[in-house]
Amino acid sequence: MRNLGCWKMTLLATILAAPLVAGCGKTIGETIDDTTITTRVKTAMLNDPAVGGLRIDVDTYKGVVTLSGRVKNQGEHDQALSLARRVDGVTEVKDALQVIP
Repeated sequence: MRNLGCWKMTLLATILAAPLVAGCGKTIGETIDDTTITTRVKTAMLNDPAVGGLRIDVDTYKGVVTLSGRVKNQGEHDQALSLARRVDGVTEVKDALQVIP
């Protein structure tokens, strides 16, 4: 009876972990890495007075960062892209920013 309980716990753990591995085609490690990259990019933008980090959304998928939102001018646009490219783990930066003065 005791072995049956262990077996049930193992089965339950496997069922619960499956979506974490299969979800969005990423492993748990990739999800953590992407979250870390997103946090670092967002922090860099919030710490730079030339960039309105609160108006820029940062999404990361397998190291590819997508920046979206609104910036006030081309200089802010270029700085946001530059900051994102400098973060460790970023393999590519996709630009979906809109320059709206």
